Amino acid sequence: MVRPRKDRMVAFNPEVSYFKPRGIPMVELDEVRLTVDEREAIRLADLLDMSHEEAGRRMGVSRATFGRIVQRARKAVANALINGKAINIEGGNYRIVNDGRMFLCRKCDHRWEAPSGTGRPTGCPECQHHDFYRYLD
Repeated sequence: MVRPRKDRMVAFNPEVSYFKPRGIPMVELDEVRLTVDEREAIRLADLLDMSHEEAGRRMGVSRATFGRIVQRARKAVANALINGKAINIEGGNYRIVNDGRMFLCRKCDHRWEAPSGTGRPTGCPECQHHDFYRYLD
Protein backbone atom coordinates (compact mmCIF):
# COMPACT_ATOMS: atom_id res chain seq x y z
CA MET A 1 0.00 0.00 0.00
CA VAL A 2 1.33 3.43 -0.97
CA ARG A 3 1.83 5.97 1.78
CA PRO A 4 -0.34 9.10 1.35
CA ARG A 5 1.52 12.22 0.27
CA LYS A 6 2.14 14.82 2.93
CA ASP A 7 1.10 18.41 2.17
CA ARG A 8 4.03 20.68 1.37
CA MET A 9 4.05 24.07 3.09
CA VAL A 10 3.95 26.93 0.57
CA ALA A 11 4.52 30.48 1.82
CA PHE A 12 4.23 32.37 -1.47
CA ASN A 13 1.26 32.19 -3.81
CA PRO A 14 1.29 34.89 -6.50
CA GLU A 15 -1.76 35.56 -8.64
CA VAL A 16 0.08 34.45 -11.80
CA SER A 17 -0.59 30.84 -12.68
CA TYR A 18 0.13 30.68 -16.42
CA PHE A 19 3.06 31.60 -18.65
CA LYS A 20 3.23 31.32 -22.41
CA PRO A 21 5.66 32.20 -25.17
CA ARG A 22 4.96 35.57 -26.76
CA GLY A 23 3.58 35.65 -30.27
CA ILE A 24 2.18 32.13 -30.38
CA PRO A 25 -1.60 31.74 -30.16
CA MET A 26 -2.84 29.63 -27.23
CA VAL A 27 -4.50 27.09 -29.52
CA GLU A 28 -1.12 26.28 -31.09
CA LEU A 29 0.71 25.75 -27.80
CA ASP A 30 1.50 22.58 -25.94
CA GLU A 31 1.75 23.08 -22.21
CA VAL A 32 3.58 21.61 -19.26
CA ARG A 33 2.17 21.43 -15.76
CA LEU A 34 4.11 22.84 -12.82
CA THR A 35 2.52 22.18 -9.43
CA VAL A 36 2.27 24.89 -6.79
CA ASP A 37 4.71 23.05 -4.53
CA GLU A 38 7.18 22.69 -7.43
CA ARG A 39 7.00 26.46 -8.01
CA GLU A 40 7.71 26.98 -4.29
CA ALA A 41 10.72 24.65 -4.53
CA ILE A 42 12.16 26.69 -7.41
CA ARG A 43 11.54 29.90 -5.46
CA LEU A 44 13.35 28.62 -2.37
CA ALA A 45 16.27 26.90 -4.13
CA ASP A 46 16.90 29.12 -7.14
CA LEU A 47 15.54 32.55 -6.23
CA LEU A 48 16.36 32.59 -2.50
CA ASP A 49 19.48 30.34 -2.81
CA MET A 50 18.46 28.11 0.10
CA SER A 51 20.14 24.77 0.68
CA HIS A 52 17.99 21.71 0.03
CA GLU A 53 18.04 20.97 3.76
CA GLU A 54 16.75 24.41 4.81
CA ALA A 55 14.24 24.60 1.95
CA GLY A 56 12.97 21.13 2.84
CA ARG A 57 12.40 22.29 6.42
CA ARG A 58 10.50 25.32 5.18
CA MET A 59 8.26 23.09 3.08
CA GLY A 60 7.89 20.43 5.79
CA VAL A 61 9.62 17.64 3.83
CA SER A 62 12.97 15.88 3.99
CA ARG A 63 16.04 17.10 2.13
CA ALA A 64 15.78 14.15 -0.27
CA THR A 65 12.10 14.79 -0.97
CA PHE A 66 12.82 18.47 -1.57
CA GLY A 67 15.56 17.46 -4.03
CA ARG A 68 13.09 15.33 -6.00
CA ILE A 69 10.49 18.13 -6.04
CA VAL A 70 12.93 20.76 -7.31
CA GLN A 71 14.36 18.32 -9.89
CA ARG A 72 10.86 17.71 -11.36
CA ALA A 73 10.17 21.46 -11.34
CA ARG A 74 13.40 22.33 -13.15
CA LYS A 75 12.74 19.65 -15.76
CA ALA A 76 9.24 21.05 -16.45
CA VAL A 77 10.54 24.63 -16.74
CA ALA A 78 13.42 23.55 -18.99
CA ASN A 79 10.99 21.64 -21.23
CA ALA A 80 8.82 24.73 -21.58
CA LEU A 81 11.71 27.11 -22.27
CA ILE A 82 13.56 24.88 -24.72
CA ASN A 83 10.52 23.57 -26.59
CA GLY A 84 8.40 26.75 -26.56
CA LYS A 85 5.60 25.39 -24.37
CA ALA A 86 3.26 27.20 -21.99
CA ILE A 87 3.56 26.59 -18.22
CA ASN A 88 0.33 25.92 -16.35
CA ILE A 89 0.81 26.22 -12.57
CA GLU A 90 -1.81 24.28 -10.64
CA GLY A 91 -2.40 21.41 -8.26
CA GLY A 92 0.00 19.39 -6.18
CA ASN A 93 0.03 18.46 -2.51
CA TYR A 94 0.38 21.74 -0.68
CA ARG A 95 -0.99 23.98 2.02
CA ILE A 96 -0.65 27.77 1.97
CA VAL A 97 0.88 28.96 5.24
CA ASN A 98 1.66 32.30 6.87
CA ASP A 99 5.21 33.30 7.70
CA GLY A 100 4.78 33.57 11.46
CA ARG A 101 7.06 33.03 14.41
CA MET A 102 6.23 29.37 14.87
CA PHE A 103 8.83 26.89 16.13
CA LEU A 104 9.07 23.09 16.19
CA CYS A 105 11.27 21.07 18.55
CA ARG A 106 13.18 18.25 16.85
CA LYS A 107 13.32 16.22 20.06
CA CYS A 108 9.71 16.23 21.32
CA ASP A 109 7.83 17.66 18.28
CA HIS A 110 6.36 20.42 20.44
CA ARG A 111 5.09 23.39 18.40
CA TRP A 112 4.87 26.88 19.82
CA GLU A 113 4.59 30.52 18.83
CA ALA A 114 7.04 33.08 20.15
CA PRO A 115 5.72 36.62 20.73
CA SER A 116 6.96 39.24 18.28
CA GLY A 117 9.93 41.30 19.44
CA THR A 118 11.24 38.68 21.89
CA GLY A 119 14.01 37.36 19.66
CA ARG A 120 14.82 33.74 19.01
CA PRO A 121 13.81 31.37 21.84
CA THR A 122 16.67 29.74 23.75
CA GLY A 123 14.99 26.34 24.00
CA CYS A 124 11.80 24.36 23.69
CA PRO A 125 9.28 25.36 26.39
CA GLU A 126 8.31 21.67 26.84
CA CYS A 127 11.65 19.85 27.08
CA GLN A 128 14.19 22.76 27.08
CA HIS A 129 15.99 21.09 24.16
CA HIS A 130 18.00 23.52 21.99
CA ASP A 131 17.50 21.72 18.66
CA PHE A 132 14.42 23.39 17.14
CA TYR A 133 13.62 25.36 14.04
CA ARG A 134 11.26 27.99 12.78
CA TYR A 135 8.52 26.76 10.47
CA LEU A 136 5.64 28.24 8.52
CA ASP A 137 2.05 27.65 9.60
